[in-house]
Amino acid sequence: MLDVRDSDGGATLRVRVIPRASRDALGGEREGALVVRVTAAPVDGAANAALARLLARVLHVPASAVEVRHGASGRDKLLHVTGLDARALLARLDSAGGGALR
Repeated sequence: MLDVRDSDGGATLRVRVIPRASRDALGGEREGALVVRVTAAPVDGAANAALARLLARVLHVPASAVEVRHGASGRDKLLHVTGLDARALLARLDSAGGGALR
């Protein structure tokens, strides 16, 4: 089960990023973290920006609502999504992932 918690007017979400993937996509769950594949390389914040754009699109929030709180230079990150509580965030991920994310 994904580790999603209510926090500061939004929710936090643990993410494991796989850069240089063949396509941008959600990849399921691993050890409580959402696996996200992005085509961008981890250079000059490109992978973080691609991650924010992808999750914003999936969650139907502006890209500015997705913030990397911890792990900006690593694969394991803690994201904060403003404007969604934990329940709403999980519901939107669930509908985008066809139920495979729980």
